[in-house]
Amino acid sequence: MNVITLAGSPRFPSRSAALLTFAQHWLEQQGIDVTPWNLFNFNPEDLLYARFDSPALKVFVEQLAGADGLIISTPVYKASFTGALKTLLDLLPERAFENKVILPVASGGSASHMLALDYALKPVLNALKAQEILHGVFAEDSQITHYDHSPVFSAALEARMTSALGDFYRALDRQSAFSRQSLRQTA
Repeated sequence: MNVITLAGSPRFPSRSAALLTFAQHWLEQQGIDVTPWNLFNFNPEDLLYARFDSPALKVFVEQLAGADGLIISTPVYKASFTGALKTLLDLLPERAFENKVILPVASGGSASHMLALDYALKPVLNALKAQEILHGVFAEDSQITHYDHSPVFSAALEARMTSALGDFYRALDRQSAFSRQSLRQTA
């Protein structure tokens, strides 16, 4: 199985990127190949001027087409995910997330931003035809310390991330089994 992680923070290092690093290590321990991406892989002008022919965008779309799942992270600013992430998502093909399992994760200043995943990000993921969008994980900034060098999560956050990653792994496995069965039926 192959998974892409996408860090949607305009800052690095960031708390939301730390969530992806945790996810990457966990998934790799399960034998899943993980390809990390972040906003810094893209030329800002290509995003700002909607350059659909951007070399980085072409590579990302190609790798995304071959992936089974995506974990997307963002900080929450002004009750929504980042504008830079939205700009990137706007450049993806209409069915970019078709047949993909998606796990959204976010970080923000307080629990009052928790619903940003459901009310801001998930509709965009749906518009890109995500196969299955799992219940996301929201982390309060206070639950992630030392994110700039060796992140430490609160016990509650680590437990929620581990549980969500277990759900993600099982969803990937279900999707893989369904795809194998479909291939056998068409052969």
